[in-house]
Amino acid sequence: MIDLHYWPTPNGWKVSICLEEMELDYKVVPVNIGKGDQFKPEFLTISPNNRMPAIVDHDPVGGGEPISVFETGAILLYLAEKTGQFLPSDPRGKSEVTAWLMWQMGGLGPMLGQYGHFKLYAPEPVPYGLKRYGDEANRLYAVLNDRLEGREYICNEYSIADMACWPWVVTNKGQGFDLAKDYPNVRTWYDRCKERPGLRRGYDVGRDIRTIGTGKPDKKTLDVLFSARRKLDK
Repeated sequence: MIDLHYWPTPNGWKVSICLEEMELDYKVVPVNIGKGDQFKPEFLTISPNNRMPAIVDHDPVGGGEPISVFETGAILLYLAEKTGQFLPSDPRGKSEVTAWLMWQMGGLGPMLGQYGHFKLYAPEPVPYGLKRYGDEANRLYAVLNDRLEGREYICNEYSIADMACWPWVVTNKGQGFDLAKDYPNVRTWYDRCKERPGLRRGYDVGRDIRTIGTGKPDKKTLDVLFSARRKLDK
């Protein structure tokens, strides 16, 4: 059994999708990031960066004590290696999938996240931030669009690279991108992935508890979401 410490956001969806695609047994442990659960001491023992998701695998390969993993790229690699799924075993294929996974971790996710912050959550308009991160988001969409030319999936076969990228592309409409017009290969890939039953199940995990993203959060919630450090209320 795997404990999934989770809240339904693009980063959370990466791991819930992966667990569903791999048909692994897991239990959701909600981490309400709008109320500060990510700062609780018990959560910090498994995710010292105070970010969800994180997992605790109670049945690791080889047995022994449970293994906890934080950071979504590390989690996806861990699960792929545990199951032997969605990550090629040959060196060339494995390096390719790993490279695109790291591309998402270092580029697509952070830049779309920053653009979304300035566009949707900043208390007042910041033109420089909007242009800086908007330009970079468009550049990254173009990179992905070029990569998908003539390919069904990012690395030809469906992999953890697709699982990592797809949840962030979900945000395209809210951020004002027109994929069909500007990035048609991304649009086609996005729709293709969406037809996968495992991905749909993973995307739906936590739908009943989701509050962040269903409207602009109030100031108190925003303060919790975007604080670097915070003492929890007693």
